[in-house]
Amino acid sequence: MKGFTVRRVILRSLLLLSIGNSSVIAQLKYNFSQFEDETWSFIKQPARWEGSDWLKLGLTGAGTFLVMQADQPIRDAVQRNHEYSKSAPVEFGRIYGELYSPVVLFGGFAIHSLLTNDGGTKKIAYEIGQASLYAGATTYLLKMAIGRARPYTNEGHKSFHPFSNLFFKQDYQSLPGGHTTVAFVLSTVLSRNAQSDWLKGIAYIPAALTFVARVYQDQHWTSDDFLGGMIGYFIATWVVDQHEQEEGRVHMSSLFPLTIRITLN
Repeated sequence: MKGFTVRRVILRSLLLLSIGNSSVIAQLKYNFSQFEDETWSFIKQPARWEGSDWLKLGLTGAGTFLVMQADQPIRDAVQRNHEYSKSAPVEFGRIYGELYSPVVLFGGFAIHSLLTNDGGTKKIAYEIGQASLYAGATTYLLKMAIGRARPYTNEGHKSFHPFSNLFFKQDYQSLPGGHTTVAFVLSTVLSRNAQSDWLKGIAYIPAALTFVARVYQDQHWTSDDFLGGMIGYFIATWVVDQHEQEEGRVHMSSLFPLTIRITLN
C-alpha cells in the first residue's frame, strides 16, 4: 500500500506539472490570442488602478500643466535660430518618431526571430507592435478630444479646438505629441530588453532627439512632447511588465512546480 500510495502521488504530481506548465507557457506564445487577452486587460486597466496608478496620472497631468506655462517662452527662444532644423540629429529624431519606425523595427525583429527561432527577438517585435498600437490609439483619441493648435498656426499656446480635428486636420492635433509617443514606446521597449545598463541608457537618446526635433521644427509645444513621452513610456512599461511577470511565473513553476506532502504511515 505504501508503494502504491507513493507511485500514485508521483504520477498525479507529474500530470499536474505537465498541465500547469503547458497552460502557463501557452500564455507566452506572443500570438493573436495573447494579444486579444492583453488588449482587453489594457482597456479595463483604469477600473483596476490603485492609489499609485492614480498618483502617476495626477503627476503627469500636473507636470503637463506646469510645462505649459513655459511653452511660449521656449518657442520664442527656439525660433530665433533655425540654422539646424534640417541637421542630421534633428532629422534623425523626426524620423525615429514617424509612424513607419515601429513597422520597420517590428518587421526587422520579427524576421530575425523567424529565421533564427530566437524567442528574445520575437518578444521585442511583439512588444513594439503591441505598445505602439495601444499608445497610438490613446494619443489619437486625446488629440481629437483636446484639439490644441500647433505652434506654427500662431494662435498661441492657449488655443484649443476640441473635437474639431475629426477629419485629420493636422493643425489642431498638437497635444499630445505623436512622434514623441512613438519614440518613447520604441526606446522603452528596447531599453527594457537590453542586457547591459549602458545600452538601457543609450536606448533613450533617439527618443530625446525626437522630443527636441519636434519642438525645434515648430511642430509641437514642449508640453505636447512631455505628455506624449509619458504616454509612450508608461504604456510600453505596462506591456513589458505583463510579459516579464508571466515569464517569472513560468520560471518559478519550472523550479518549484508542486509542493508534495507524502504521508508514509
